This record gives sequence, structure tokens and C-alpha cells, in this order.
Amino acid sequence: MSGTDSHGHHGHHHHHHYGAGASASGHNKDYFNMVYSELASTYDSRHGKTLDKLVEEIRARVDFLGVDWADDDDEGDDDGNNDKEREEKKKAESAEAAEKKTVRLLDYACGTGVVSRALAPYTTQCVGIDLSENMVATYNARAENQGLTASEMHAYQGNLCVPEDPNPALLASPEFTNFDIAAVGLGFHHFDDPKLAARRLAERLKVGGVLMILDFLPHEKADASHPAASTITHHGFTEDHIRQIYEEAGMGKDFALQEMAVVFHFSRETETEVKRRLFLARGTKA
Repeated sequence: MSGTDSHGHHGHHHHHHYGAGASASGHNKDYFNMVYSELASTYDSRHGKTLDKLVEEIRARVDFLGVDWADDDDEGDDDGNNDKEREEKKKAESAEAAEKKTVRLLDYACGTGVVSRALAPYTTQCVGIDLSENMVATYNARAENQGLTASEMHAYQGNLCVPEDPNPALLASPEFTNFDIAAVGLGFHHFDDPKLAARRLAERLKVGGVLMILDFLPHEKADASHPAASTITHHGFTEDHIRQIYEEAGMGKDFALQEMAVVFHFSRETETEVKRRLFLARGTKA
């Protein structure tokens, strides 16, 4: 992974202060749409290798996440017997099972959809929410290009972290509740109030649902001259801090955290390269 682009590497640009006050939110939205309209459409191509590695690392931890996933195994006939009737029966059975079982992902602060792409093979529906309409448009264009329907993968513009608006009208319909897993991939350090964010996501989960957070372990403060520096609210999280956030959100059951084998590199013209380590955390709604 080469050190390019400093903060743009992981989407710092698009999660700017979820839960800020009204005036700040208005400013943030304008800021996104002005500065990063092009960023969204080129984000995946510029950070392809890093994002691919991230997808790989998340997929390697589906058992760790502990969701009762949709079955991704496409098993053939064991004995090679092509008996038509048996095949049809098997097909009907698996279709019936698939129809009954739904596994729904809420990908919050979704950006271009890295978490959705990682978990799509194990879920039946991915719903993304992001503050930036450009990221949402890129997410949806990418899903469409992959031949996915809106019922399989679709993102919406919105914010669940406005303190005085616990259930925004645009996100109030049943399709935005009762998820099996809610995930925040590299957006958590932008939230003004991570505890509020965790609580709001917990509300959207079914009992037994899982909250997944992928973010940075503690690191030094960003260079204030960097354009994204003002959007970073937290400089990484310790395991104890994350555990506390989970517990206070009612998500502390079976809490676990693993360091991931992905290191982000940031190069700045004036400084040496900085490496940042990532963690993946999970907890269950009791």
C-alpha cells in the first residue's frame, strides 16, 4: 500500500461531523458537495488496493462478527448425480430457505460502500446512509453496475446523529429498522458524539443484532494544516473506550475487538510517513 493522498485514503473527507448543530451541518453539507463531488467518483479507483485489502480483512472476520449470515456456499451435487427431479427439489428447498432467511446490513457513514461490498455475499440486503449526496450517488451507481437491485443494495442521504432529532422523517420507515448488523467503517472518529451514534445505531438493530465498528487505534493528532484536520473529532480509540461506548449503548454482550492486518500510510510533504493501525469491534444487542 503506497502512501498517497494523506487523509483521503480512508474517507475522512465524507463523514464530517455527524451530529453537529444545524448551522455546522449546513456548512458541512455545502463543504462536501463543493470540495468532494469529484472525490466520490474517483475514490475507489484512487484507493483501490487499500480498499480491496480492507474488504479481504472484513471477510476474514465474518465468524468473529458472529451474525447468523445468509449461506454463501453454493454446493453442487455431491455424487455428480444429475437426476433432474432431485435437482429441482433441491433448488426449490434452497429457494424456500433463502426466502425465509433475511440478513440485513445497515452501513452507516457508508461512503462508497466498502463495508457493504465486503459483507454483501453474506447478507440479503445492504442499506447505506451517508451525509454526502455524492458518496450516496457513487454507492448506488456502483451497486447498479454490479447488477444489484435497489432492494439488495441502496444508499440514502441522512444523519442519525442529530441530538434533537432521534428519528428523522426520511429514515423513519420500517426499511430503516430491525437490522441484523449495523456497521460503521472508518467513520466513527468523525462523530461529534460517538456514544450517541452507537445508541442510535443500536435502536435500529433487532434484539440479537450486531454492531460492528471499524476504526483507528489511538494515534497522534493530525497536522492542523491538513484540509481534513477539522473534520476529525477523535484521534483513534482504545479498546476500553470502545467497550464503554458499546456497554452504554446496550451493545456490550459478547463484546470483542481485534486488531486488523491493515495499516494505512499517510505521507505529508513536510513530515515523515505515519502509520495507522485499525481495529474491528463487535457487540450484540441484548
